[in-house]
Amino acid sequence: MKSVLFLVGLALFAAFFSASLTACGKETATTAPVFRFSAIPDEKQTERAVRFAPVVAYLQKALGVDVEYVGMNDYSASVQAFKNRSVHAAWFGGLTGVQARQAVKGSYVIAQGDADPNYYSYFIAHKNSGLTAGESFPTAAKGKNFTFGSESSTSGRLMPEFFIREQTGKTPKQFFAEVGFSGNHPATIAAVNSGAFDVGALSYKVYDKTQATAKSNTFVLWKTPVYADYNFTVHGDLDKTFGDGFTAKLKRAWLAMTPELTEKSFSRGRMIPAKNEDFARIKSTAQALELAR
Repeated sequence: MKSVLFLVGLALFAAFFSASLTACGKETATTAPVFRFSAIPDEKQTERAVRFAPVVAYLQKALGVDVEYVGMNDYSASVQAFKNRSVHAAWFGGLTGVQARQAVKGSYVIAQGDADPNYYSYFIAHKNSGLTAGESFPTAAKGKNFTFGSESSTSGRLMPEFFIREQTGKTPKQFFAEVGFSGNHPATIAAVNSGAFDVGALSYKVYDKTQATAKSNTFVLWKTPVYADYNFTVHGDLDKTFGDGFTAKLKRAWLAMTPELTEKSFSRGRMIPAKNEDFARIKSTAQALELAR
């Protein structure tokens, strides 16, 4: 009887010891921080996952930590994820970057693409709209049907609305017969191309790289003046999570990406340093239009 009890006790101890080791292993695995970043959804989700896969691999090697790209369904979701700390950093547009930094104290821009200090939007039109391209704001578009992209897009909403108000003295709803929001840049192209809207505003980069067949019924009506746009924004307390010097290491790695990588993943020739102050105009415009605090 004593032998049986001894064996039962030994088995229970072994099971407890094994479970303890397993739990310890899980704790070790889960306590290792994973650096997570996101990006505003200016393209389809599947395209973005493929687009940022090389960035994930590059950062994992450069930073020595696990890295994960977190996809978002819309612009506001990317800001919310940054706000609730589901991600540590994000590739934002000018407006979403301002909104995120306003929501998270101490967060800041560390980089932008070489094209971003001089970004611009296109106003595109359907070929049967009766409009013609020009170098000045297309006042002849008054009374036409018009679509923005996302409500939180810098190049697809904020700055186009700014220029509409500046050039006409009217709000978009006062100037156009109908105003819509397509959701993103490719959707704006599709909406104008199909004739659902006469005119739309979007990022020049997205339009320029779209296949000709996808925009066969559209043309560039007007090119806006330049403004600052996309940026890489990070939380200000990354060193507390990943160790002293991590943020500086991340910045060095981000700026050191090869032109091949930046072109493939960001449609940029290279990354350059940036700071919050570079987006002062975007911030003031967003506040004036009540799109940011």
